[in-house]
Amino acid sequence: MIEAERFVPEPRKDTGHGRSPFERDRARVLHSAAFRRLATKTQVHTAGSDDFLRTRLTHSLEVAQIAREMGARLGCDPDVVDVAGLAHDLGHPPFGHNGEDALDAVAQECGGFEGNAQTLRVLTRLEAKVDGAGLNLTRASLDATCKYPWPRHLGKRKFGVYPDDAEIFAWVRDGVAGEARCLEAQVMDWADDVAYSVHDVEDGVHGGYIALGRLLVDIDERAALCADVAATYSGETADDLAEVLNGLLADPALAPLAGYDGSYRAQAALKGATSAQIGRFVAAAVEATQAESGDRPLRRYAADLVVPRLIRAQCALLKGMALRYVMRRAGADLWYQRQRETLTDLVRMLAARAPDGLDPIFLPWWKAATDDGGRLRVVIDQVASLTDPAAVAWHQRLSGG
Repeated sequence: MIEAERFVPEPRKDTGHGRSPFERDRARVLHSAAFRRLATKTQVHTAGSDDFLRTRLTHSLEVAQIAREMGARLGCDPDVVDVAGLAHDLGHPPFGHNGEDALDAVAQECGGFEGNAQTLRVLTRLEAKVDGAGLNLTRASLDATCKYPWPRHLGKRKFGVYPDDAEIFAWVRDGVAGEARCLEAQVMDWADDVAYSVHDVEDGVHGGYIALGRLLVDIDERAALCADVAATYSGETADDLAEVLNGLLADPALAPLAGYDGSYRAQAALKGATSAQIGRFVAAAVEATQAESGDRPLRRYAADLVVPRLIRAQCALLKGMALRYVMRRAGADLWYQRQRETLTDLVRMLAARAPDGLDPIFLPWWKAATDDGGRLRVVIDQVASLTDPAAVAWHQRLSGG
């Protein structure tokens, strides 16, 4: 079965428990060092700043749970979509998307930086398991993690592979036409959208950053939010989004959150709203996909995921709330600037000192690099692998500050 093949052939592993190749993939991701490091990598708020808030690890677990259930309802192999959910953020650097932007700016000489391309690199090269193949996951599991199955090119901000990972990317995509995504990757992508839109709002309400009560009474603020979403997350007009927002705020699950006070009853209502939103977003996608492709088992390239327009707009509005009231809150710009400076300085200091200062696992790649761009890519790999606290500690140590 071609989808169960591994880049480096392995002897059959008969443990007596009858695990499928995809169950073994799931175990490899769960036991990886890169997965553990997600515990102290930023989701939206800085990792470790509040016991309630999510990190990349909790987010990945939630994405995997949503994707697994959604995929199973459609007929996908549940372990394949589970692997994709667990692994989809392994390449994200310290400080979330802010760190991603900083590394992309400093990595232009070697092709830039993108968290999804870095995920492929972690899975197929950097994570120690099988020499020359990283975790050596099956073709189907790797393909399911490819959110953006194309190299960097004009017109697309996101991409999924660096030039020096082209060989294994071509192996993963063998037989796939163009930039098509398998159904499992689409399920993971929608699960990711659902998880971070709904959960970031949950965290924002609990933290006091998002006041739904204000949106209920302030027409100008609703218009400003819709303008932000139209400019950032949605192809809908601000006026069309305004109608969707009115309906969203009238949702019986969200209405009790207008006066959120952190009490037990309020937290229970917040959890209820989270569950209701996730359930609706998932059910709508499953039902629309089955209406389009039939209720037969769907998997791999047998169908595309269909998400109704209204549901996408509602999800975009939730993402917009986190953007406007959490990520763009007063005082955040200075904090983000410091984070970017930390990573930029780290890359420059390590590049000047390398190979001294690099973790031993990166030394062979640095020594094997044939030019400055290749050596810079190894330094970027090192910095991207760090957790938020480790990045700060390394910066202080190397700068003497």
